[in-house]
Amino acid sequence: MRQRYPEKTIIILDTLGASSGYGLLTDAAADLRDNGATLEAAAQWVMNNRLSVHHWFFSTDLTSYKRGGRISATSAMLGTILNICPLMNIDDTGHLIPRQKIRTKKRAIQEMVKMMELHAQNGSRYNGKCVIAHSACEADAKEVAALIESRFPMLSGKVIINSIGCVIGSHTGPGTVALFFFGDKRTD
Repeated sequence: MRQRYPEKTIIILDTLGASSGYGLLTDAAADLRDNGATLEAAAQWVMNNRLSVHHWFFSTDLTSYKRGGRISATSAMLGTILNICPLMNIDDTGHLIPRQKIRTKKRAIQEMVKMMELHAQNGSRYNGKCVIAHSACEADAKEVAALIESRFPMLSGKVIINSIGCVIGSHTGPGTVALFFFGDKRTD
């Protein structure tokens, strides 16, 4: 990029996040720009706040996790039989971490929203933006969004729902719902 645009200032940042979590940070940086912040100031803000973006997600289909070698064939088979929806997040080093093995999608949705209640800035009085991304399960994403909107009445607008996209979707497979919001600093 520097060779192609030598007259432009390019700053490369590791947000330690992905998908719409990265998008949430980018949106905040654009708001800073629109309010007069310099590129350098916006970049520093992103670096200072990157660990405040929470990434919580679950998946109802373990096939892609097995295919990618992240879980064994036995674990995938047992997880499917027992209707396990693993709840995961991204830790403070940018790694995906399984947090809980939850039986049923309904319970996984409840637990994911509970994580937002525990970690969102100002708790249930959270007034920032919230984004949900999904992989071929829009109805599940809408269910999570409705629950969040009912429990967080001061949100900045409606919950934004996006598609996960083909790159991350190829790793998680269909049936993945991810929740992104600003919260306390990720420390683990």
